[in-house]
Parts: sequence; structure tokens; C-alpha cells
Amino acid sequence: MSFCCGASMIGSKGTLKHIRTSIHNVPILFCPVCHRIEVHHTIENEYDLLAEYAHGDGATEVDFIDYVEAKQGPTIYENCVNHEDEEPLDVVKSQIDMGLDLLSVAKSLNDTEWEEQLKKRLQVLSKRKSKLAKGRTAQS
Repeated sequence: MSFCCGASMIGSKGTLKHIRTSIHNVPILFCPVCHRIEVHHTIENEYDLLAEYAHGDGATEVDFIDYVEAKQGPTIYENCVNHEDEEPLDVVKSQIDMGLDLLSVAKSLNDTEWEEQLKKRLQVLSKRKSKLAKGRTAQS
């Protein structure tokens, strides 16, 4: 499980840009709070090689799936708490629950700096939850 700024990162596939080459369907992890994206650790070496070769060949677009055999298929994200295909409101609620759990740990450790970081992240997630909930009621 990968964590970023107090939230667990969400497993997905995305398009990453390497210099002038767009690489599609790359297994990634992204943070729902700060929106940081990183290549999934199990395919990092393959991504780096493909990116360098594609750039060296002058390719503007490549599909990761066409060139790299999936190491773990659908199980690649099994250690992720949330996945991109889940309902966004459910993802945010799950992230808030984990953040609250971490906040109680930070308090028990008397780690005030960590507490403050978690409170800021919980505020971001709470605002996102409100926006998603309003969007859901507007669609009903």
C-alpha cells in the first residue's frame, strides 16, 4: 500500500508524458489529496525502459500494454485501499476514515506536527466530500 500526505494512493492506469512522448495505460498510483502521481513500483523499470526507447525512436505516443507484458494483471492493485473505478464519494469517505484513524495515532504519539498535517488533509477531503455529495443530490 502506498501512502502520500496522509492518504492512501489510488490504483489506476493513466497517460504519462516523457519529454515529447505520451505513454498510455501506465499502471499508476495517485493521491486524492495533493494529486501526486507515481508509476506503480512493480513496473517502474519497464516504464523507464519503454520511455527511453520510445523517446529515442521519436515516437509521440505509445501504449504501455502493447510493449510491456503485464507482470501481475488485475492483481497489481490488490494492495491499494481504493481504485479508480469505485464511486468517488465512497473513495473520499474511505480516505477520511483512514485519516481519522491516523489522527488518533498521531495524538496518542503526541506528534503535533503530524496531527496538523492530517488535519489539513482531512479539511481538503471534507471539502471534496461536500462537493461530491452536492453533485449527487443535484443529479437525483
